[in-house]
Amino acid sequence: MRWMAVALIALVVAAALLAPALAPFDYSRQFREAPNAPPGGMFLMGTDDLGRDRFSRLLYATRVSILLAPAAALVSIVMALAISAIPARRTTSAFATLCLSLPWIFLFLILRSILPLNTKPLASMLLTFALMGLAGWAWPARIFSAAMAQMQHAGWLLQARASGLTGWRIAAVHTWPHLRGLAIAQFRILVPAYILSEASLGLLGLGVAEPLPSWGNLLAELQHPGRVQANPWILAPLILLMLVMIAFEALQPVRETLA
Repeated sequence: MRWMAVALIALVVAAALLAPALAPFDYSRQFREAPNAPPGGMFLMGTDDLGRDRFSRLLYATRVSILLAPAAALVSIVMALAISAIPARRTTSAFATLCLSLPWIFLFLILRSILPLNTKPLASMLLTFALMGLAGWAWPARIFSAAMAQMQHAGWLLQARASGLTGWRIAAVHTWPHLRGLAIAQFRILVPAYILSEASLGLLGLGVAEPLPSWGNLLAELQHPGRVQANPWILAPLILLMLVMIAFEALQPVRETLA
């Protein structure tokens, strides 16, 4: 199961990287003469209401969601490591708890309300994943802080301090190797979480803006049951999302080993 999961994720990532080469058409190209066309002929998965090729849009949507989620997770991990290194642990812990209790969905609502209607899709995409990265640091920061608190009286740390090493050198050379496995585990947990978060935001119209596709705004079509019954092939983004989530879940034992 682990090898199958790794193979599936590798295949999806490869398709995302090669989207411009694999997609038969540009994701925004409209075939006005063939709206809602069924699969077949020149359209492998049919077209949407505007006559855009669904297969091409799914490839580009995979590129957006599957590649930017790790970038957002990396932002969260770097922030968590930096904040957990602050000596005032009670203050940072209280701040992390406060951030965890905030309803971040309202932040996205405010962001979408202040953005102009002609905001470029690329800008909305970068803002969406940047905000997810900035909002997700609190939970790993608490875990890193707890791990660092357990290290405070370790012999190697006391010896490093007695040798006159600076705090940054201790953190980079001595502390980081002890946190590396934990950081990798948290990174792997955050990646699928951010993929699901983007999908949820897209369903609410708060994620990546059209015409740039993402799994979230492709799933928005599923809010119309009649359309799903008439065009069952629009379930492809949901099926792909479920397969990727199952693959990440199958890698759970690997994450526990790394932790």
